[in-house]
Amino acid sequence: MLPEKFRLKNKKAFDATYRNHRVVSDSVMIIYTGKPKTTPASTTRFGFVVSKKYHKRAVKRNRIKRLMRECVRLAIKEEKLGRLNNYMSFIIMPKVNENNFTLKLADVQKSFYKLIERIK
Repeated sequence: MLPEKFRLKNKKAFDATYRNHRVVSDSVMIIYTGKPKTTPASTTRFGFVVSKKYHKRAVKRNRIKRLMRECVRLAIKEEKLGRLNNYMSFIIMPKVNENNFTLKLADVQKSFYKLIERIK
């Protein structure tokens, strides 16, 4: 599970990240980036959003959120984020796609690492 200090929690934080409107995406997911940090001591936070457009069933939506959280947790643990720690927040969303309903952790990780390279 992703530690609490790395989670976006309130609506204000999500709205601020959406307002910045820097977006990168591929066929699997979309990542919204927040503004750059002003204080280096604060941690980068991650939010995960899966809408009902993705899937009607909550079980499927929760599964993809768990996969995305695990991907981020492993990236933090292995310190693969690099310069991404210079941002305040990220919101990660899956793309609505027929192939995305059968995603595995390896697919999510491959897409996530490809997108963070584009952000850097």
